[in-house]
Amino acid sequence: MRIWCNPAMSTFAIKAEGLGKHYQIGTAEEAPTMIREAVSRTISAPFKRLNAVLRNQPLPEAAQGFWALRDVSFEVKVGEAVGLIGHNGAGKSTLLKVLSRITTPTEGQVRIHGRIGALLEVGTGFHPELTGRENVYLNGTILGMKRAEITRKFDEIVAFAEIGKFIDTPVKRYSSGMYARLAFAVCAHLEPEILIVDEVLAVGDASFQKKSLGKMNDVAREGRTVIFVSHNMAAIENLCSRGIVLNRGQVAFMGTQHEAINYYLEGLNGQSSLSLRDRADRTGSGALHIVGFELRNAQGHPLELIASGQDVDMVIHYETTPDFNVHQSVTIGLAVKTLFDVPVFLQTNRLTGDTFGTLPETGAFVLRLPHLPVTPATYWITLSVMGENGYLDRIQNALQVTVIEGDFFGTGELPTSAHGPQLIEGHWRLAEHAVLEGHAG
Repeated sequence: MRIWCNPAMSTFAIKAEGLGKHYQIGTAEEAPTMIREAVSRTISAPFKRLNAVLRNQPLPEAAQGFWALRDVSFEVKVGEAVGLIGHNGAGKSTLLKVLSRITTPTEGQVRIHGRIGALLEVGTGFHPELTGRENVYLNGTILGMKRAEITRKFDEIVAFAEIGKFIDTPVKRYSSGMYARLAFAVCAHLEPEILIVDEVLAVGDASFQKKSLGKMNDVAREGRTVIFVSHNMAAIENLCSRGIVLNRGQVAFMGTQHEAINYYLEGLNGQSSLSLRDRADRTGSGALHIVGFELRNAQGHPLELIASGQDVDMVIHYETTPDFNVHQSVTIGLAVKTLFDVPVFLQTNRLTGDTFGTLPETGAFVLRLPHLPVTPATYWITLSVMGENGYLDRIQNALQVTVIEGDFFGTGELPTSAHGPQLIEGHWRLAEHAVLEGHAG
């Protein structure tokens, strides 16, 4: 295992080859209190393990472990902004700790070209007894900067962190938000060649998150390398040009940020479709039955979660019975409401003017919703099919669909459910020589 840095010019900033990190789990024995006891344990340990194997007994808990990372290989070019994506426990934080040289890998190596500034968790690299001012200089020194360089950036750091009057207070008295603001300001402004930022930005308020993302954009545009971990797919989309998806400690996918986000969203849950065959709480004649529902992306791949602003296909599978009149026209409806029973929208093929002709015995109706116009939340969906003489089938609250944050407006502004359930596109302009009717001068 190796971690080494080389400040010389290179085409890559970070290169990982076969990285693995193994951790012991379980309850370890108490530490020996005497030298004789320590020597005795060391000598007897191999024989205890052999005896357990021969007797087909499980090893003690302290001897068990797991691989947080295994055979992880990738390359990040100089000046790239890369998003690291994965569910909780996928190995993202462990990988960042290896890259930041906080921990060493069990196997493999990583080559790093450039000075690293890392913000992994609130307070990383801060000494609680030192003041904010002292910690700024301490962190700068750790990064290899001269005192004059830190002094030149000091006022800018304090202004960004918005903690001016508390800068000479020991950081142990800071709130988590103050900690996060100062820690990020130090990392971003002391000009490391490689900036590594974990989900810690979630500690700050909305305005701080927006300012921090803007600063990371500036860092990326300056040609420095950014490694960014977040569950906010819109932030990954806007900040990064490439994405790496981790799953169970291994690289599951590498590609553009769009491809990586789609891969991650498609695999969030194992269930890609929902069967509705056994739903008894339905109304209608029963000549046509809704038997299943799927969410798919614009490329036809199944989804479990969807994002605001994403192109989504809602697929409603059906089967007909011999009682179905194949010559009648049908109206398929999909109604969306919040969990508090507030209507959001209704879509039917009658509203859009779409017709289907003669229906086969089995098939699916597909509703394309371009640029999904709802805010992040979980919604109820009611499905119905009407014939010429009333409902053929209707399932109220047939299923729930979860929508996550997405960059609906393409600006990096992330609307929340507090803005209401719907999102409306629009464009603002300044009217020239506008005069309010009845108030002309």
